[in-house]
Amino acid sequence: MAFRNVAIRVFFLLLVVSAAFAKDKEEKKEDKKEDKKDEKTEGAASEADGTYDITKLGAKDDGKTDCTKEVEEAWASACGGTGKQTIVIPKGDFLTGPLNFTGPCKGDSVTIKLEGNLLASNDLAKYKSNWIEIMRVKNLAITGKGTLDGQGKAVWTKNSCAKSYDCKILPNSLVLDFCDDALIEGITILNSKFFHLNIYECKGVTVKDVIVSAPGDSPNTDGIHMGDSSKVTIMDTKIGVGDDCISIGPGSKEVNISGVTCGPGHGISVGSLGRYKDEKDVTDVTVKNCVLKGSTNGLRIKSYEDAKSPVVASNFHYENVQMDDVGYPIIIDQKYCPNKICTSKGDSARVTVKDVTFTNITGTSSTPEAVSLLCSDKKPCEGVTMNDVKIEYTGKNNKTMAVCTNAKVTAKGVDKANSCDA
Repeated sequence: MAFRNVAIRVFFLLLVVSAAFAKDKEEKKEDKKEDKKDEKTEGAASEADGTYDITKLGAKDDGKTDCTKEVEEAWASACGGTGKQTIVIPKGDFLTGPLNFTGPCKGDSVTIKLEGNLLASNDLAKYKSNWIEIMRVKNLAITGKGTLDGQGKAVWTKNSCAKSYDCKILPNSLVLDFCDDALIEGITILNSKFFHLNIYECKGVTVKDVIVSAPGDSPNTDGIHMGDSSKVTIMDTKIGVGDDCISIGPGSKEVNISGVTCGPGHGISVGSLGRYKDEKDVTDVTVKNCVLKGSTNGLRIKSYEDAKSPVVASNFHYENVQMDDVGYPIIIDQKYCPNKICTSKGDSARVTVKDVTFTNITGTSSTPEAVSLLCSDKKPCEGVTMNDVKIEYTGKNNKTMAVCTNAKVTAKGVDKANSCDA
């Protein structure tokens, strides 16, 4: 009987020990899971508040090591997180290939805090289209004092678009597609391979205190281009490039530009219009309190004479703009044909330009033609109003003049030399 009691006690003791061992084993297993989870979280984020620092993901700031993977990993984490998410590009030089940031994102907003410099790879074989493309994202902000450097100088010679419509387009630096409520503030966009900033099918984009820079002879390096977008605001921004400082393409409406300095470049342009079939109208554009320095054009509206489909450009208001040695300060050109790669004679009745007001446009012109209104004979420009326009040619051999064809102009306070009636 005593032996039996001892056996029972030993049996129960073994059960207790076995249960304790199993529990300890399970706890260690769970601890390992938590450790791995913690390691993953710590590797992706600098803090538990949705802040993702690319250097903590392994990005090297030497300007030579490819950091594409680390930057895209930061985006995936931020776009997949809830609440407010932030990606940090700290000080340093970070080389990347093409970056595709695609939404919609789960959280309230995503901020890319750019304090360092992102450098675009010059290996063109890596690119299907653009360098940094952000698509279908709402409440996006790109802020900071850092730089997006397209490093375009090394590949500008490969641009053949001046010779052929069917050219292979080099990568744009920063593209926003189908993005609503976006802010780009404080950053520098430098030496793009093609356009610096391209805004397409967006609503509610603000560009503020930005510097856009490339040499004046760099090909097709438009500063800011927009198309099929609405409620775009560009303010307090300095742009000097090899093409249009700002180009307002088909389908743009409710565009407000103020406090912009342009030069070098081809000016602040609407168009080109009519190059492609079924383009949408351009309406409600305001340009105020801007300065143009040494640009080849000033305030320009341009359209192809051989337009593919009807399009209307209307309700433009230009006010308080200072010209400093600008090639063609005020120009409407409905016979635009760059590099003779288009048909110079076409159905010029397809593009309508109307309701355009120029108020307090002053300064100097580097060509005698301070005002050029070259409108269509079949579709004259309508409702052009000029108030207090005083622009003087700085040269010696010719007088300041206005060249006007097929334009219906109402003028008040306009120097005789700037008047279409002169």
